[in-house]
Amino acid sequence: MHTRRIFVIADHGLALVYFLQSDVVPTLLAQGVEVIVLTDDALVARLQQRFGRTGLHFEGLRLDQARAYFRRHRYRTQWWLDFLRRAGASNRIPLGAVESYIQQVAFEAHGRRKAVLHVMRGYIALMRRYRWARQAVVRAQWRFTPNIYEDLFERYRPDLVVASTPGWRLDRYILREAHFHHGVPTAAVIVGWDNTSSYSLPGAPVQALNVWSAIQKREAVEGSDWDPTRIHIGGIPSYDGYYLRKWVMPRTAYFQRHGLDPNRKLIAYAASFVTFSPNYQNIEALARLVAEDRLAYPAQLLIRLHPNHFLDVPHFAAERERIYALARELPHVHVVQPVPLGGSLGYYSGEDMDEKSSMMAHADVFTTVYSTMVVETAIHDTPVVSVCIDAPEPWPGKFTLKLSEIGHWPTHSRFLRSGAGEVAYNEAELQAALNRALEAPNARAAARRAFVQRETTYTDGSAGRRVARWIAAQIS
Repeated sequence: MHTRRIFVIADHGLALVYFLQSDVVPTLLAQGVEVIVLTDDALVARLQQRFGRTGLHFEGLRLDQARAYFRRHRYRTQWWLDFLRRAGASNRIPLGAVESYIQQVAFEAHGRRKAVLHVMRGYIALMRRYRWARQAVVRAQWRFTPNIYEDLFERYRPDLVVASTPGWRLDRYILREAHFHHGVPTAAVIVGWDNTSSYSLPGAPVQALNVWSAIQKREAVEGSDWDPTRIHIGGIPSYDGYYLRKWVMPRTAYFQRHGLDPNRKLIAYAASFVTFSPNYQNIEALARLVAEDRLAYPAQLLIRLHPNHFLDVPHFAAERERIYALARELPHVHVVQPVPLGGSLGYYSGEDMDEKSSMMAHADVFTTVYSTMVVETAIHDTPVVSVCIDAPEPWPGKFTLKLSEIGHWPTHSRFLRSGAGEVAYNEAELQAALNRALEAPNARAAARRAFVQRETTYTDGSAGRRVARWIAAQIS
């Protein structure tokens, strides 16, 4: 009897949480499906030791070879095709995030790239209106299909390849190779809240797609021409642990971990949007309100740094050090950093889900910049305030967006319309919003529940099993 076997592409820390720290892989194994997870080569041994069991194997994804192919094989053509793929979604859906990406490319373009961009903008205008123009770009990508993984396909002979994007990242090469060189069916799951409104057209032939919600399905169908019959709404398995309170530490233990005062209210801040804007001005305003006891109750601030703060990028590192300095100088200000996974996945990992979940569960008010954590925090039924104070100075020499002007991004606008939380654009508004949340934490509880239902669909911890059953059904 043929053993059903699938490749799972986990080229991002969020994908590892989605597949390995949910019921997805365990359910597949229980159904007799053998799973081979392809991930960062540097993590293979570590993940095998931690998660390995009968029927579950780990292999390197050869990301260095994939990057080399991108750089060395008609790099400019591949770069522009990827740009058009991401920039050219249909105007039938809101494209605020996509427009900001185009602005970033224009800001950073120099020389020949700047000249070519003018031509590309004309073609993007066609793509926004016509399916044929979008599909021409989709098909043009296919000729860039290397043979990086031929030996793995020969060794395992998978029945299906499942990725955490439909070819938006370097996973595009193995998905293309599966389809064109080996005739293996492909599928993808959406791991990020904003993915279907931000990354646009598929980068590889993918026959089936799992999304979080009817909202994401509409974005995929109307924005990127997906066949609606090939889209499954399965929720978001990564959040099952939140719904089941799987990762929440006891409050006393969590406060002890960070040296927090149990007699002070906890204001949490998760740095976000740092690629496009400094966060320091938000953090400084929060720190002043806490240190100067200007809130309705004595409070303390716990700041979660962003994974980008640990990249070898001077302006990110400089902000990180300013935040640490602020915590040393002011009372009741604390900092927590995400736990690194290692390899190229860095600080985007699932190594500290207990930290994240406990921070959201035990905060009296959770603050951020419209990040996915507004959804995650609403699951924990904690009041949310999005802090959007404009930076007095942009990132030095880098493209920067004003936080006061990003409310039109699709996910941001849905949060605003939902009433699940508030948005503050200056320190006075922030003080008022925090006080309202502290004094009436349940005032927006119904709106939070409705918001979570719309965005994640399944709120009973069943998404992992649902997605696993869907994946198994794709095997012919």
